[in-house]
Amino acid sequence: MSDAPFGTFFIPGPTEVRPDLLSQMTRPVIGHRGKAFEGMFARIEAGLRDVFLTARPVYIGATSATGFMEMAIRNAPEGAILALVNGGFSERFAKVAEACERRVERVVVPWGETFDLNVVESALAAQRFVAVTVAHSETSTGVLTDVRAVAELAHKHGAIALVDSVSGAGGAELTVDAWSLDFVFTASQKALALPAGLAFAVASADYVERAKSLTDRGFYFDVVQYEAFAAKNQTPSTPATSLLYALEAQMGDIGREGIERRWERHAAMRDATVEWVSAVAERRGIDLGVIAAEGARSPTVTAVRLPSGMSAKDVRDAVNRLGFTVGGGYGQLSETTFRVGHMGDHSLDGLRRCLHACENAIAELAERRSLARA
Repeated sequence: MSDAPFGTFFIPGPTEVRPDLLSQMTRPVIGHRGKAFEGMFARIEAGLRDVFLTARPVYIGATSATGFMEMAIRNAPEGAILALVNGGFSERFAKVAEACERRVERVVVPWGETFDLNVVESALAAQRFVAVTVAHSETSTGVLTDVRAVAELAHKHGAIALVDSVSGAGGAELTVDAWSLDFVFTASQKALALPAGLAFAVASADYVERAKSLTDRGFYFDVVQYEAFAAKNQTPSTPATSLLYALEAQMGDIGREGIERRWERHAAMRDATVEWVSAVAERRGIDLGVIAAEGARSPTVTAVRLPSGMSAKDVRDAVNRLGFTVGGGYGQLSETTFRVGHMGDHSLDGLRRCLHACENAIAELAERRSLARA
């Protein structure tokens, strides 16, 4: 986190963490096999179930989200996997599956787009797949995919739905039980607005039961172990207790806000960002755009397309000089976009201050470029 006051750090993860949450991490360490820890774990579990809207246990791991991405694959039934790829992190999901020696087929669409469900269904009908991987909120592009519809298609064709909601959960609507999602994971440093170092996952009871028959699901990310230890309000391996102190406090705050109101706040920040892009383009005559198509825009991150010839690094540096930090583009969009992470505990007012700084920075760069051409 920056040394600047809260409300200046707008990258799409890690998100800015409130000072009162950071202070929770200085509490004395406790043993993780005692009653005090189990009581804390139970309180955290209740809060996380409200975030995911599930009656299932929520697994807590001292890992990045990529660890639980690997858990999703290692504990899935044996067989081929269909990967829906529309950005850098949905491609990572496919690569993790291949690294676990799964046969992977991809449905690939251009970065910034989501999926034609008819194409997805055709792929599922063409051959037998045991699972479909999909990114709920694709952090590289700011695209939101209808994972409920994807899960319905997967189930129709005898497959399970494995969902990366790393930049979705806690900011975008997500209803694990009602949408019949088989495995969903996220991480602490995105819309939950906590330091990096924790990952969270929910697995359906059927997913866990089927995993029991696998002999190669590994040890550290064994979903059967996580299930058994969660029933005892414990973790299979040593937890990051100090991070859990901050998590417990944040669960209380999210509970007081209410998950539906949290979704609404994030949607309002997305809408304000999209409106800002259009307004700047019109007001300043600068060719800005939003990478994600209308109707498929994430509430937590927006990738903004810059005019041809304008450097994304120059924009970020100019914004930084004005006291704010925004994210760079990712992968194939790194030179042509910057990303605004409007997630976590940010407010509309704070976001608008950041966007005002972005406008001034872009306008200054556009003016310099115009003068240089004269």
